[in-house]
Amino acid sequence: MPKFQDLSEYAAAIAPVIDAAHVNVHAAALRAATDLAVTSGLTPGLLSDLRFTLPLRPLTRPALATIYRYGDVPGRDADLRDHLREGALEADGDGRLRLTAKGRTFVDALYALHAATTERVWPGHDLPGLAGLAGRVLDGAERLPGGAFELVTPPYEPAGAAPGLLLFNRLAALRHHRADAHAAAWQAEGLSAAAIVGLRAGPQRARIETRTNLRAAAPYGVLTPEERQTLYDGLLKLI
Repeated sequence: MPKFQDLSEYAAAIAPVIDAAHVNVHAAALRAATDLAVTSGLTPGLLSDLRFTLPLRPLTRPALATIYRYGDVPGRDADLRDHLREGALEADGDGRLRLTAKGRTFVDALYALHAATTERVWPGHDLPGLAGLAGRVLDGAERLPGGAFELVTPPYEPAGAAPGLLLFNRLAALRHHRADAHAAAWQAEGLSAAAIVGLRAGPQRARIETRTNLRAAAPYGVLTPEERQTLYDGLLKLI
């Protein structure tokens, strides 16, 4: 396993591992999640992405634009219209989007589905230990005003949640911390979200990645070097 010289190097190395562990659970749960959407009569759309956020706090349309800064705007708007039409979300007088009882039932079922999936695809691993380390990193991460991480954290964690489920959703939240670090780096270069998506490898891209890693590294400082290695090695075994 690699040994890391500094926090920036560690942040660069663990980011794709976090992404892979998170995406693998989604892939393993896809069939069951699709069946859940069919039986519930709801569009999964934003409910699936924001499952760990909407049970705790409403979101505005500008907030959604921040969270989905790289996303398909027409597709996001279509999902939102579906959620409002199907009764999974409702907008209050101030335009804040709230989860309805119907939407909450779907999210609770999705949580149960993801808990079962993590138990199936991550057997024999120290999930409580990894979830604890990820939770400490989350707690130590700076919430930049106006950033996506501020909007989606802390994640919704029901009482008695399985450690695999906790780890899965904590990793999802951590991805938004790095996304904010990346956005701050390309904004400092005077770029837009569309411009950074199309930016090719070169000196400017390298500067952005370096600055991203520097910003994304800070919360991992709450862990000892041994704990950082444990988190990296443990997540790597999950993918």
